[in-house]
Amino acid sequence: MNLSGIVGYPVTPFSDKDGSVNLEQLGNVIDVLLESKVDAIAALGSAGEAAYLSEAEWQQVAQYTVKHVNAKVPVVIGIAELTTAQSVNRAKYAHQVGADMIMVSPFSYYKLNEDELFLHYESISNATPLPIMIYNNPATCGVDMSPEFMLKMVSNIKNACMIKESTGDIQRMHKIYTLSNGEVPFFNGCNHMALEALNAGASGWCTAAPCLIGQQPKQLFEAVQQGNNEKARELFYQQYAFLEFIVKSGLAAAVKSGLSIQGHEFGGPRKPLLPLTNAAQQQLNNMLKMLN
Repeated sequence: MNLSGIVGYPVTPFSDKDGSVNLEQLGNVIDVLLESKVDAIAALGSAGEAAYLSEAEWQQVAQYTVKHVNAKVPVVIGIAELTTAQSVNRAKYAHQVGADMIMVSPFSYYKLNEDELFLHYESISNATPLPIMIYNNPATCGVDMSPEFMLKMVSNIKNACMIKESTGDIQRMHKIYTLSNGEVPFFNGCNHMALEALNAGASGWCTAAPCLIGQQPKQLFEAVQQGNNEKARELFYQQYAFLEFIVKSGLAAAVKSGLSIQGHEFGGPRKPLLPLTNAAQQQLNNMLKMLN
């Protein structure tokens, strides 16, 4: 499938009463993203606190997201599991409920070698026809895959077709572009690198920012696509401090706090994550006033 543009990440709202997943509010945050003109919805990533959901909750969120989006844009389901068997089960479930793509990151306790990583992705690919976005996020998952190795998987694993790169190293993106002759789509997963990444040939930007600042990420993407460098720089630097803040503060906590500031009650993050401090909330409030 051809995917490009802004891939928006919804948070997973929890009920204040019993801490369960609040599907009605999940629908509301998906609507916020759709109104922000995102080009795809990626559920169950870091912002969605996927690592802190039970199996039943994970399935609930995946199924509801596909149903609520209702084919308005493609739905990407994030998978980051310790075992290949669990990853395969979740890939099968994503296909079963009608997702358009899966984004797979090899979450690991042991340091995995390339043979183990290759087999992990190949096993997932053999279990489902869904396109696979290879997601490199060593800061969170503990596994760092080189551009050369990820491109090898794209060439040799039938459903692996694109890459999300989140190391924060722009040279990785230049490598992906040059080694593949610009033929393998790659996505930026590092908010504060959005301008550099898009200028380096990234097909898009995966971000939770549209939850809080509407169409501004999409406007930045479009400015780069149109070759309007001056406008792109202006838009990026307007957003820069905010983008840096939500990453440093923790995406789930920051986005939920921002939504609360804007009048949406999505509950706090799930423990062990903590909500933003009062000082951080005030800082975010000031940023959002300037941006909106």
